[in-house]
Amino acid sequence: MAKKPQTPTQSDSQLRQSRKEQLIARKHEQQVRNLRIAGVVVLVLIAIVIAVALVNELFLTPDRPVATVGDQTIALHDWQERVTYERAQRIIFLENQLEAFGGDVGIVQQFGGSVINELLDPEGLGENVLNVMAEELVICDAVAERGLEISDADVQDEINVNFGFFGDGVSPTGTPQPTQTIQPTPSLTPIPTAGSDDGAPTETPIATPTTGPTATPFPTATPLSQTAFDEQFGEIMTSVTDLGATEAAYRDVVRAQLCRERLADALAEEQSLSRLAPQASIFVITANTEEEANEVQAQIEADGFLTAWNTIQSRVDDPEATEAPTTQSFELLWRTQDALASSVGTDVAAAAFELPVDEPSDVIAVDNGDDTSTYYLIMVSGREERELDESEYDTRRQELVQTFADEALTGNLQLNELWRSRVPTLPVLDSKFLAAPTATPEVAPVEEVVPTVELVEPTVEAESTPTE
Repeated sequence: MAKKPQTPTQSDSQLRQSRKEQLIARKHEQQVRNLRIAGVVVLVLIAIVIAVALVNELFLTPDRPVATVGDQTIALHDWQERVTYERAQRIIFLENQLEAFGGDVGIVQQFGGSVINELLDPEGLGENVLNVMAEELVICDAVAERGLEISDADVQDEINVNFGFFGDGVSPTGTPQPTQTIQPTPSLTPIPTAGSDDGAPTETPIATPTTGPTATPFPTATPLSQTAFDEQFGEIMTSVTDLGATEAAYRDVVRAQLCRERLADALAEEQSLSRLAPQASIFVITANTEEEANEVQAQIEADGFLTAWNTIQSRVDDPEATEAPTTQSFELLWRTQDALASSVGTDVAAAAFELPVDEPSDVIAVDNGDDTSTYYLIMVSGREERELDESEYDTRRQELVQTFADEALTGNLQLNELWRSRVPTLPVLDSKFLAAPTATPEVAPVEEVVPTVELVEPTVEAESTPTE
């Protein structure tokens, strides 16, 4: 007789179910553990990446070179500090000009337009600063090679002088003052005009161009006490640091200026830079059109240059004339060729040093750069070697330094493109300097009101007819 299959009891079923749940729980715990391990690994990797990035950004990248000059480099953080300082200096300049011009943004934009454009072009300003720092590097190296050490005390002394502080109890009159330039006497007396009351000529003054503001926020040298110096220097440094720049960057700029001055003196001595230079004095007649210039030239051929020059110089302008005369005459006394070129153009300056003395030139056309030309006729009244004034001699000293720096950098300067993605844009130019200037309101012409008169026809009484 066969046995009947035994049915599982309730306890066996629960036991198997419990084992299954335990296996599932173990598997779930293993998965959770694996996920936690993976999460920790990911977090550790992220932390490592962040740490590496921070170390690279805060400690390694700032020291990376943005420019290499020979075996020397300019570090990224030094360049960034200098760019920030230059931006701050320009913003302070604009703020000072806005205050000086009574808040008129239009005048500030007129005189400081180039400064505003520099601030709006961070990359261009950054590249310019980089080139300037490269120049300063080779200049200061040349100074060090000549044994001309510039100490921190020298930098502080230069700052003191710039602010006009010569020390308590020290009179600023002890500082050498430039000798006053004696104004040359014109070589020709204008012809008296019949229209003057006392027979003296009426001379037409040469128009003096309006000068714009200087490009530095620092004060001119004025005698100061220690207290006044500390106050002024503190105010300026506060303005600089409030804009994110540093006092160290300012002192680096002063040090670079000292290097440039020391090297200028050294090069002038090494190259025996002469204080003498050929100079010329010239009579000048200008015209705005070629026709007028040809008319003046015809008058010169007929009456002589000096007569034509004096006629223009001594004329009496008609106050009722609708247009001002377009011919002018003036005399330039003892100028170098470079000085003449800056005032009347290179062609006129070249003619002044080529023409024989007392011989009139032909008409010389000079392009003004705005689709107009000025026509010159000149005559050289004298030419000889004379001593340069201090400003022109200093210009030649600085030209020696610039030539030295250009030659030293040629083929030795390498720029790292790293700087292009890290150009400082702070401090930011205030938007008030970009506002459109307020237009001058146009006054509408007042129409003349003609009173209307009502005409009343007179009443004519009919002539009465006598009755019979």
